Amino acid sequence: MKNILFLGFSLFSLSIFAQSFTLNGFYALELPVGNYEVVFTFGNSKVVRLNLDANKTLNIDLNEAIESLDEVSVQGIRVNADSPITHSNFSKEEISKRNLGQDIPILMNFLPNVVSTSDTGNGIGYTSIRVRGSDNSRVNVTINGIPYNDQESQGTFWVNLQDFASSTENIQLQRGVGTSTNGSGAFGASLNILTDKYNEEASVEINSSLGSFNTFRNNVKFSTGLLNEHFELSGRLSRISSDGYIDRASADLRSYFLQGNYKDDNTLIKAIAFGGNEVTYQSWFGIDRETLETDRTFNPAGMFTDENGNMQFYDNEVDNYSQNHYQLHWNQTYNENWSSNLGLNYTYGRGYFEQFVEDADLIFHQIGPVQVGDESITEGDLIRRRWLDNNYYVVNANLNYSNNELDFTAGAFYSLYDGDHFGEVIWSRFAGNGLIRDRYYDGNGTKNEFTTFAKATWRINNTWQVYGDLQGRFVTYETTGTNDQRNNFLVDESFDFFNPKFGLSYKADSNNQLYLSYGRAHREPRRQDFENGVNSAERLDDFELGWRYAKPKASINANIYYMHYEDQLVLTGALDDVGNPIRQTSGESYRLGLEIEGNFRINEKLIIQPNVAVSENKNQGFVANLNGQLVDLGNTTISYSPSFIAGNQISYSVMNNFQINVLSKYVGEQYMGNIDSDVSKLDAFFVNDLNLIYTIKNIPVFDEIVLTGLINNIFDEEFVSNGYFFTFDGDDGSGNITTFEGAGFYPQAGINVLFGASLRF
Repeated sequence: MKNILFLGFSLFSLSIFAQSFTLNGFYALELPVGNYEVVFTFGNSKVVRLNLDANKTLNIDLNEAIESLDEVSVQGIRVNADSPITHSNFSKEEISKRNLGQDIPILMNFLPNVVSTSDTGNGIGYTSIRVRGSDNSRVNVTINGIPYNDQESQGTFWVNLQDFASSTENIQLQRGVGTSTNGSGAFGASLNILTDKYNEEASVEINSSLGSFNTFRNNVKFSTGLLNEHFELSGRLSRISSDGYIDRASADLRSYFLQGNYKDDNTLIKAIAFGGNEVTYQSWFGIDRETLETDRTFNPAGMFTDENGNMQFYDNEVDNYSQNHYQLHWNQTYNENWSSNLGLNYTYGRGYFEQFVEDADLIFHQIGPVQVGDESITEGDLIRRRWLDNNYYVVNANLNYSNNELDFTAGAFYSLYDGDHFGEVIWSRFAGNGLIRDRYYDGNGTKNEFTTFAKATWRINNTWQVYGDLQGRFVTYETTGTNDQRNNFLVDESFDFFNPKFGLSYKADSNNQLYLSYGRAHREPRRQDFENGVNSAERLDDFELGWRYAKPKASINANIYYMHYEDQLVLTGALDDVGNPIRQTSGESYRLGLEIEGNFRINEKLIIQPNVAVSENKNQGFVANLNGQLVDLGNTTISYSPSFIAGNQISYSVMNNFQINVLSKYVGEQYMGNIDSDVSKLDAFFVNDLNLIYTIKNIPVFDEIVLTGLINNIFDEEFVSNGYFFTFDGDDGSGNITTFEGAGFYPQAGINVLFGASLRF
């Protein structure tokens, strides 16, 4: 018996070339009853597996298709469109629309339940991202499957990925626990980046942009194309500089990306080197509320009083850090069922931040006391550098088996981190007995991690599929020497984690899918937690219920999540003396929320992409030290967790070569601490950006020229997206112990502009 398979094929995108293409095709194949793999290829490829037992119609969208050989690098930690995991994809085309030098967190700001912020106020330099209220250190980030989070602080320092969006093929953001990944557990989300794929054709591209606050970005990209049908070499050199919106919050960022590929029908070997150097004037201290109202751009970093009593600022109060990454990936397909990936990585990071310290303790810095005549001097001005010097080694291997009914992946991961922490005084008003390069503190941290996992998706039939994922993660962390407070800092801890995940998907028809999933994650404490006396691990149980609706001109993704934490380390809102957030154990807490995102093609010219997130985020039975005693505050709001976040993108093609995008972001009010204090509250804000793209084609010399304009915060909203909160006990003047409260704020820029030109040969 033969059946008819009708194929509805659609590919539509609004590219950075400001053109809108719609390709619709309807095809019919007459095939015998049986199981089939239908492969759709249009540059990239997408495989659809089906059991043909009756006449069927398929609607195929290639927007999320990924080059199959490149995808092998990340298939162990990524999910596909039908997986019971809540996720969003961010394509190269979407990245390119606004890529004028701002960091990846700023470009991702309009994804669901995401809040981005910038210390400098204009998105260049130190930036960060929160997902579902979880901070930068709780979002697991990988690059080609290799962990990027710092192994000790667990933070993601995007400032060391200078202009990295220009070498990114696509990004997948999995909200919640997600699927098993490499590195520290995902407690808010996991974000994995796939770098540029190989190019078939030779090309050269020059990108330049300039804008407010003396911002400049220049890069050059090249590709040899496939030589002898097998080899390709490509690369990028970049420089970004900016004065920043905040006073003296300058950034000088230089980076490179170099990639060599070998490709045949079943093999892709990629050798990648990338890295750079950042020099940024420190702007991580924030300002108090009074200064926020009178002098929004004030920066206290480097401030001191000269001998005449005048306020001065040290001109080299900078963060100076270099990081180099070397990756080797061997992606292999053996036959229609089996494929594998082997990844190797070495990362070398080194650098310091420099500080002018007024009236410093000379004994603490191992300089004094200094004897001048009959006077013993114990305090004096000095300049110090606090150094990090670290090495990170990774081996990662995955094996995949796939057929019509089963998709199975197993893998193992091993990493070794070795990091030195030390401090040097490079100048002192009183020399004392110190020698050049003497270290006033010196310590080391090493971290070993071994992870193994196995995951499978079983397609029971065309309607049901089951997902299972088991991960074992084994971590050892040891420290020696002293920390930056010159205290002996000795840690020797091991953690063994078992992280199961399960899911179920139901496809009601060709347009509607429901899914249900459960996932568990654990996280070990980070270095600062150990310094603050916290050595317990955290646990998260994440439940997700979702619905996906997809038609050629409309799609909706909606999900409800419930995340229950035990021994969650929440941000107190306070910072240590170098701007690192301080955390404390909150016992039990939860996040309950609804997320909805849509994509609607109104007509051939207009697309609307809204998203909204509504949530409740609570500490349960939270206890705080207030007025000299422990107080049970009951259920309080988890810090940095707005209950309402919404975004929208409207894309309109005025003509084939001119596109206008309006991007909007609303973030509800949020507390910066966990005691629901009004002092710690950040006001809600609503910000709108305007993005213009104009493409010139069919001109001499160039393949095309793309002109891009980005007007940020077009209504000149005064807003603050980040800050910190602190409390301290003191005498209220009548002998009673009273808790005093304070806060710091990081104001963001008002209306500001970036303009760019891309010349493509």
